[in-house]
Amino acid sequence: MSKRKGNVVDPDDMIGKYGADALRLYVMFVAPPEKEVEWSDAGLEGSFRFLVRVWRLVDHWAETIGGEGIPACGDDCTQAEREVRRKTHETIRRVTVDIEERMHLNTAVSSLMELVNELYKFSEGTAHGAPTRSEPPAARVERRQTIAVLREAIDALVVMLSPFAPHTAEELWAMLGHAEGLSKAGWPAFDAEVAKAQEVVVPVQINGKVRARLTVPAGMSDDELRERALADASVRTHTTGKTIRKVVIGKGPLVSLVIQ
Repeated sequence: MSKRKGNVVDPDDMIGKYGADALRLYVMFVAPPEKEVEWSDAGLEGSFRFLVRVWRLVDHWAETIGGEGIPACGDDCTQAEREVRRKTHETIRRVTVDIEERMHLNTAVSSLMELVNELYKFSEGTAHGAPTRSEPPAARVERRQTIAVLREAIDALVVMLSPFAPHTAEELWAMLGHAEGLSKAGWPAFDAEVAKAQEVVVPVQINGKVRARLTVPAGMSDDELRERALADASVRTHTTGKTIRKVVIGKGPLVSLVIQ
């Protein structure tokens, strides 16, 4: 941008239209700090829409999950509830590392967006419908485990949002029934065991091209992974009548076959 070229963006205009938080979020999300980028009104509008989605989510659930002393979700969680917990703790870990160690603010915001998508998905499939603009607050959820999972996830989301959209986060924090402001709230801690994925998707390459993807338990041994890959129907389609010269288990994990 330059005054000479006449393409300067007046931040006051953008703040007046989208708000200071949306502008701040966009600047942090659009690219790493050291990169040059072209201004995009569409990108700013996307940041604004994301904040609206977060607001609807919290507004939808605040009455149901608000207040102090919500119990933790224990071993009696459903699979869907456990997956939300896993995603919550994984997001806390990723955002914490991105902010404190890597200074990759854009990927931290991306992780928050993924968590919001997961919470909308959970709301649609499990917890009394998705938040919409016209929908009243959620009906009271009877399962204390569902309340616990949502409270943990939404509390963590709002705290992690605060460096990027402080005004919005403060309003949401009060909406959730917290007596003290966000400045008194500690940064959420993650449980490494909870954050571990129970299943992983493993791509299988044959001569450098991905021919199959296996969904397997996390932590499966290399020998078991090799056996599963060779037994997969899609893999067998490409290996039948061929000689398998090498099977390599790479990081990720990844299975790579070399055939002739």
